[in-house]
Amino acid sequence: QVQVVESGGGLVEPGGSLKLSCEVSGLNIRAYSMGWFRQRPGKEREFVAVRGRIGTIVYADSVRGRFTISRDNDKNVMYLQMNSLKPEDTATYSCAASDAPSPRRDDAYGYWGQGTQVTVSS
Repeated sequence: QVQVVESGGGLVEPGGSLKLSCEVSGLNIRAYSMGWFRQRPGKEREFVAVRGRIGTIVYADSVRGRFTISRDNDKNVMYLQMNSLKPEDTATYSCAASDAPSPRRDDAYGYWGQGTQVTVSS
């Protein structure tokens, strides 16, 4: 049984940083593309970043240069380091696994976590 659990969200001031974690059990993250998505209030879920199963890393234009996706193979954990946060980054952030190469569409992902809330506000 695959489980995906995000953590690390919270309230942060504009310009601040947070590091999200995605603990995965039941599958080896090295064999899957692991993506981060977010859903802002009143908006559809959107792609944030993916580390493809072949090593490719892709970021959404809105976060490139501020967010960094990484992983710890030994712990089977994905991370999303978020710097220079803006109020428009406020969203529920979710981690997901896909067997496609480097998908940006959420319908390519078969395993999802419940999400962690990030609020950027002064």
